[in-house]
Amino acid sequence: MTRTLHIDFVSDIVCPWCVVGLGGLETALEALKAEGITAEVHFQPFELNPQMPPEGENIVEHIGRKYGSTPEQSAANRAMITERAAEAWPGFDMRMGPDSRIWNTFDAHRLLHWAGTVGAAEQRALKKALFATHFTDGKTLTDAAVLADAAAAAGLDRDKAVEVLADDLYAAEVRAAEALWVSRGINGVPAVVVEGKWLISGGQPAGVFEEALRGMAGEG
Repeated sequence: MTRTLHIDFVSDIVCPWCVVGLGGLETALEALKAEGITAEVHFQPFELNPQMPPEGENIVEHIGRKYGSTPEQSAANRAMITERAAEAWPGFDMRMGPDSRIWNTFDAHRLLHWAGTVGAAEQRALKKALFATHFTDGKTLTDAAVLADAAAAAGLDRDKAVEVLADDLYAAEVRAAEALWVSRGINGVPAVVVEGKWLISGGQPAGVFEEALRGMAGEG
């Protein structure tokens, strides 16, 4: 059996479970290559906090306000997610702490949309660079220079990235894509949509992705 699946990975840059999910998905796809199953992965925008101001918000305060978690519960949750990320994505350094911040990610999604017009590999590289910028380096995701540096780290043209960010390019396209996925029932991320009709929700381990994708490829 030889099959190339179309996968839309709907996610946000400040979503730690999206790191877990991407690690699990990529591990599963690597294992499935031996069976002739490959995939074209397209990263789609989703904003967990579209009303977040440019200065962001402390992670402990944010989680407490949004979910009612105590600082102790927030710390335990961060530790659990960090452990899951290490299992799902060996080598990824997740450094969430009590001083981490949550950011508005609209500009980052505009940059990802642009990267997708360059190529799937470039978009994937930028997605990973943005995850590292946020979760490893703890940098400000609303800072255009930080985002341009992430683009350069992903092998993209930094000057073009600066232009995209300065001119508000792809804003309408990102808004339209966000609305589309919400209209299709996506209200949490990561959401892995396969062939436009199957959904794998959450930061699943590689084994779950592998089994599900194998079955989907067979049905196709």
